[in-house]
Amino acid sequence: MVLEAAVLNVIGGEERAFEQAMKTARPLIEVTPGFVSLDLHRCMETRNRYLLLVRWESMDDHTIGFRHSDRYERWRELLHHFYEPLPLVEHYGEALFAND
Repeated sequence: MVLEAAVLNVIGGEERAFEQAMKTARPLIEVTPGFVSLDLHRCMETRNRYLLLVRWESMDDHTIGFRHSDRYERWRELLHHFYEPLPLVEHYGEALFAND
């Protein structure tokens, strides 16, 4: 399992439009083979900052399967104009410690 994490800084005042665009974009990623789940959290201290967590079966499912698909181009069209700056996206392995 791979956890993709991105801190999304949305242009101030565009939060509601971003959240709606994410609802529209979500099905584009969900149909990708290897997709497991997507969580979007809004920061409590900085209201225009979000944490995107996507779980994948493998890193290639994200970096090749999704990012090289036509669906990713539509994802970019829907979402990337909201970000300032563009987010750093990182991938993490299995949890070293977890609540059981």
